[in-house]
Amino acid sequence: MKIAVFEIRPYEKKVIEEYKEKYNIDFVYTDEILDEKTLSLCENADAVTTLGYSILNKDLLNKIKGYGVEIIATRTIGYNHYDIKCAKEMGFKICNVSYDPNGVADFTIMLMLIAIRKYKPAMWRQNVNDYTLTGLMGKEMRSQTVGILGTGRIGSTVAKTLSGFGCKILAYDKYENKEIKDKVSYVDFDTLIKNSDIITIHMPLTDENRQIINKVSIEKMKNGVIIVNTARSELVCIKDLTEGIESEKIGALALDVFENEDEIYHHYLSTDIIKNKDMAYLRQFPNVILTQHMAFYTDNATQQMIRNSLDNIISLKNTGTCNNKI
Repeated sequence: MKIAVFEIRPYEKKVIEEYKEKYNIDFVYTDEILDEKTLSLCENADAVTTLGYSILNKDLLNKIKGYGVEIIATRTIGYNHYDIKCAKEMGFKICNVSYDPNGVADFTIMLMLIAIRKYKPAMWRQNVNDYTLTGLMGKEMRSQTVGILGTGRIGSTVAKTLSGFGCKILAYDKYENKEIKDKVSYVDFDTLIKNSDIITIHMPLTDENRQIINKVSIEKMKNGVIIVNTARSELVCIKDLTEGIESEKIGALALDVFENEDEIYHHYLSTDIIKNKDMAYLRQFPNVILTQHMAFYTDNATQQMIRNSLDNIISLKNTGTCNNKI
């Protein structure tokens, strides 16, 4: 069996070597994305696995198929970077991964706390030996109403952890999660956005909810609302969020994902000009927190991502199915 691994990270190589020896798998790998330049690595491979920056569209999928690849596996939870419809029509077996939700949930709550305690401007002041408190008065979590959009594995973990803070928790999801019904009050979308002091997004991206946070929904929110997104950048409209910050309708914004982040996040650009104008503009605000798509980035989760992906590929090859088959 041969597997081509793209976008490999240093922490994944040890696992690759372990699986190579244990399962007698032939691996080829590169830290580059899967595109026209690296496509030849797919030759005679049974499977390819990528992270989220490899865009597998119809044209690329056709070429991958021509090399004899049967399985495409993303080492991410989200899979909107693959044209799933085309891939299925071509007969590919497809899978994503799952990993413990605790890391992203912890990071989400950290962003909430940084926002309500105004720690970004406080940190700036410390760097120039300004230890004044003017303008830094924060709020306590227990006094907040937190609205959770999406109560899957991550959203429900956020709810469970937040319940210890004593805050009121509202939730919206097409399917109510029985595990957290004693901790949240399920409401419709409009009720949640109108009554929440903090709104945190944990939905998978679909055509139906793309840019669900937009000018219309923002206008319905409380003045001074805090919005947190550690899910998918396309769930929000950056233009409308920016206008909300400028008008002070939005009290704080915390984003771990950003539209058109691909050539910026996870790259070393300290001497470069950032070509994402929206990102460059928004990050100047003292009440806007931008982190570099790192909510998932824990020792536990990164190990689970590579192991889960390889286990899925082996299972798909041997049985035709796996726990994360799409």
